[in-house]
Amino acid sequence: MRPLLGLLLGLLIGAGCRLLGIPLPAPQALIGALLVLAMTLGYGLVGLLNSCRPATQQSNCGGPSGRRQTGGIR
Repeated sequence: MRPLLGLLLGLLIGAGCRLLGIPLPAPQALIGALLVLAMTLGYGLVGLLNSCRPATQQSNCGGPSGRRQTGGIR
């Protein structure tokens, strides 16, 4: 659902920029567009790969208070 909403939002922003005559908020050069695409794909790929690994250091995370949980791996 999120990818479809993202595409719809992108199309609406592009159409709005064209209709209002303002510059498109995107890179003008092909290399810039490829850079944005590569960063997006890399971010998504790392998110997919990282979600499969168990959280082995969860006991060392401080959380909102900044204090470590007790009883974890030391």
